[in-house]
Amino acid sequence: MNLASLEKTCRAVRRDIINLTADAASGHPGGSLSAVEILTVLYFDQMNIDPKDPKKADRDRFVLSKGHAAPALYGVLAERGFFDKSEFKGFRKINGILQGHPDCKRCPGVDASTGSLGQGVSIAVGMALGARLAGNGAKVYTLLGDGELQEGQVWEAAMAAAHYKLDNLTVIIDNNGLQIDGSNDQVMSLGNISDKFRAFGFEVIEIDGNDMQAVSDAFHIPVSGKPKCILAHTVKGKGVSFMENQVGWHGKGPNEEERQRALKELEDEA
Repeated sequence: MNLASLEKTCRAVRRDIINLTADAASGHPGGSLSAVEILTVLYFDQMNIDPKDPKKADRDRFVLSKGHAAPALYGVLAERGFFDKSEFKGFRKINGILQGHPDCKRCPGVDASTGSLGQGVSIAVGMALGARLAGNGAKVYTLLGDGELQEGQVWEAAMAAAHYKLDNLTVIIDNNGLQIDGSNDQVMSLGNISDKFRAFGFEVIEIDGNDMQAVSDAFHIPVSGKPKCILAHTVKGKGVSFMENQVGWHGKGPNEEERQRALKELEDEA
């Protein structure tokens, strides 16, 4: 897809996120909106996937380690054709395929069930090792929140990824600076994230994660003999003015008036 088409898809996904969380009156819009460009580029421009054959053996894999951002993933999967948008009505309902966190047993296109922060990157490391052993050329991508980097398991997984020289693994950090209890610096300062990942043996690429061209370019940079980390600086609540950089929108759905305001803004951008 060209840049204009990708940006159009991003607006559609953002509208999906607003509608999903408004209909459920719950969910995590802030960190979903910040990750839209990343997921859109992955699913529409980068990954070897087939919505008609979501379990094909040599497909690329994606693990949403920040599983609470499921609305963004569901929006992208629906726009890509993995399931019909009629499934949106079951978001966060007990019998729906779209649970509050991704469930690979229910939802087509979901490669790993996630939600407990810190675990997704370990799953991705295992997938990358498996793809190497299978020799099928599959690539593995995982998206982490920056607050998630406070989990020790992330760094154990990073150490393993570098040890095994997993150059088929890309770790993306959604660095929007906010987590559920406040800013990262208030809760537990992360220091220099780029330097940390370099020290753990990654090739690090630092970008504006809400700039479509920058995101696309970062994924296309070849790396050999080591895993890649894309540090994507983003805006929490991106695209909806009253949600941007507001920690309160980490984990609540908009009411009807807020839904209409948000959708109007996203229509005006079109």
